[in-house]
Amino acid sequence: MKNRLKDLRAERGWSQGDLADKLAVSRQTVNALENGRYDPSLPLAFAIARLFEQPIEAIFQED
Repeated sequence: MKNRLKDLRAERGWSQGDLADKLAVSRQTVNALENGRYDPSLPLAFAIARLFEQPIEAIFQED
């Protein structure tokens, strides 16, 4: 699954650690999400969408 997490995070000047803290996940999870090695659970995808104030479909796209 492709995503725009890295771009959205960079636009806000957040590090991977900052984003991880805001989502209550590890920095390694954020790294894996950004690099497409991990697909988020539905609750995590909703939390990401709420944090960035965008619909899930604007952040995550099918390959």
